[in-house]
Amino acid sequence: MPTPGALFASILFGLVGALAFGYGKRNAAWRPMLIGLALILFPYFVSATWLLYLIGASLCVVLFAFRG
Repeated sequence: MPTPGALFASILFGLVGALAFGYGKRNAAWRPMLIGLALILFPYFVSATWLLYLIGASLCVVLFAFRG
């Protein structure tokens, strides 16, 4: 059973990933689509809570830093 922090991180980054994927699909931009897909899928493979937040925050920074 995941901790409440891990569950919150999975939901948060999954939601951000779904929004980024939809944005990329709507605008035919492959970079937000790939980062969004990564944000959706990585919580399935990472179990440590601190690593969930580290990877998720890093992917969000990459998403917003290279949104052009």
